[in-house]
Amino acid sequence: MEYLWIIFALLSALTASLVAIFGKIGLQGIDTNTATAIRAIIMALFLIGLIVIQGKLTEINSIFANSKALFYIILSGIVGALSWLFYFIALKSAKVSQVVPIDRLSIVFALIFALLFLGETISLKAGIGAALVVAGGILIALG
Repeated sequence: MEYLWIIFALLSALTASLVAIFGKIGLQGIDTNTATAIRAIIMALFLIGLIVIQGKLTEINSIFANSKALFYIILSGIVGALSWLFYFIALKSAKVSQVVPIDRLSIVFALIFALLFLGETISLKAGIGAALVVAGGILIALG
């Protein structure tokens, strides 16, 4: 169970890859902002249904009671929505094979922000890996 997170991280990567494919297909002749809003509504309904099924609907109150948590969840929602908007705009006008590698540079940004704001350390291996991600992303996008 110690490495269960790896399975969920791989499932996250797999489902994120399908967002690009389904999004690209769905964006044909559709406004990107409207498509993003519809996607957000579907996600919200799906996740509300999930917490209802899990019997965790009452836990919403604990988030609203914690102003710091609520503030950062709101910020996360805003930047997440911006990410989707930018992602769909990019997908609308470029190939998935161009957009996705550049979007995945978020790995490098996340490492830098984790270092700056969370005090996490970045090992030499992680730094080399981040440099390779940047190089690979650029090569794939421009290839």
